[in-house]
Amino acid sequence: MLGGRARASAHGEGSASRGEPPLSRQEFVRKLETRSRDIHDPVAKLKYIRSSLARYQAIDKAVGQVIPWTPARRSLYWLFSLRGLRQFLAMTPMAAQDAVEERRRSALILRRGFAVGLAVALALGIAGAMQRLSQRSSSETPVMAAGGGLPPVAEELPALPQGVAPAAVWRVEKGEGFEQYSNGLRIDTTYEVAGEHRRYRVFLEDGTLLANVYDKPVGILFHTSESDIWPLEAAFNENLRDSSQRLLRYVQRGRLYHYLIDRFGRVYRVADEGSKANHAGHSVWARDGRVYLNLNHAFVGISFETRWEGGRALPITQAQLAAGRNLTEYVKQRWEISPEMCVTHGLTSVNPKKRLIGHHMDWSRGFPFAAFGLPDQYRRVAPSVSVFGFGYDDDFIKVLGEPWPGVRSAERALGEEASRQGRSVEEYRRERQALYDEWFTQQTKDEESRAIARAVKPSAGGAKPPRSGPSRPAATGSAGSQAGAFK
Repeated sequence: MLGGRARASAHGEGSASRGEPPLSRQEFVRKLETRSRDIHDPVAKLKYIRSSLARYQAIDKAVGQVIPWTPARRSLYWLFSLRGLRQFLAMTPMAAQDAVEERRRSALILRRGFAVGLAVALALGIAGAMQRLSQRSSSETPVMAAGGGLPPVAEELPALPQGVAPAAVWRVEKGEGFEQYSNGLRIDTTYEVAGEHRRYRVFLEDGTLLANVYDKPVGILFHTSESDIWPLEAAFNENLRDSSQRLLRYVQRGRLYHYLIDRFGRVYRVADEGSKANHAGHSVWARDGRVYLNLNHAFVGISFETRWEGGRALPITQAQLAAGRNLTEYVKQRWEISPEMCVTHGLTSVNPKKRLIGHHMDWSRGFPFAAFGLPDQYRRVAPSVSVFGFGYDDDFIKVLGEPWPGVRSAERALGEEASRQGRSVEEYRRERQALYDEWFTQQTKDEESRAIARAVKPSAGGAKPPRSGPSRPAATGSAGSQAGAFK
């Protein structure tokens, strides 16, 4: 039997802190006691026991310090202790005495290799776990890319819990330079200016020009400013603020939009809603057989401070998305606008001289209609094609690659109508384009008449006529190109 000191050594000084010793350690002691009974020479027995314990303690120390998990530690004890000692314990006592020194040297090499291997494996395991944790954390927290990258598209944003929504959108408070609404919308009015009063007429697809003159908006047109965009990072905070302020002053001078939403989601009213804004240029939209041309008077213009960049990713920030939804909800309710009349600039813009669609292409794809609670207007039949027979050129295809689905549907509708009338598509197309020219001329005369009336009326009272907006700047971009659309 082993004495108390031998048992204590076998258990190890640090065993108490880890609780009961593993079963493999007890089995090792039991086998060691059994084998040592056959050694009658006290000196040889003591040498045999000490060498065996030294090897076991080295393994115990390596395993215990590196592997804190008890089940894994027990498996390694069995693998590296019992299996490793099986051959050693099977020797005769005298042979074991001769092999002690050689085994000690081998055990030292084994212990060192084993400890190094465990350390490497443990380090790799920790590194892998940290990497997985970092990836999970990054995926759960949307971050704006350093190079001015874009936020997730609306369809990828996590769904928000359903909160209490107001029964209607109303103005909660109005103060100096702001208006607060019940759905969370806050409008900055410090840049607001009045302009020409809305006045427009409506055409019917059968060629009729309605006699009524309308002065309330019937739709919303979404734009991108195509202005300078800085990365959404704290290091560029001053650039972001300065860029937004310069854009606001430029938009104000040209009365380019009714609303501008900056990168931080702040909503600015620029042109009064009762006034027209120079945001739509030459454009076409239709609903229920009623056709609207040149939508400056008929539509409210909402622009996001951003660049469309071909619509390959959603170019607006999450703050702009939330603010845009609230603003759309407010404008729709105030003016009783149908969702089918909320569309993007790129879907309505035309070149009247070349009879082409896509003269301006911002939001000609990629607008998150579903996130705004609106129907997918990319699938609506394009009225500029179905009603007026407009086409598109190579430059249009270079940007989009393929027209939006509503263009293809409109081409089919145009062909079906031509077939129904027993005419070729090209003949029918020329007829519809001629109708557009006639309507465009009529609307131009109406606008010229109003311009003359505005110029003559102030002179009777001795007042000066209002200054017109700035001429079209040399810089490219949606806002700049629209400023001179109606002179």
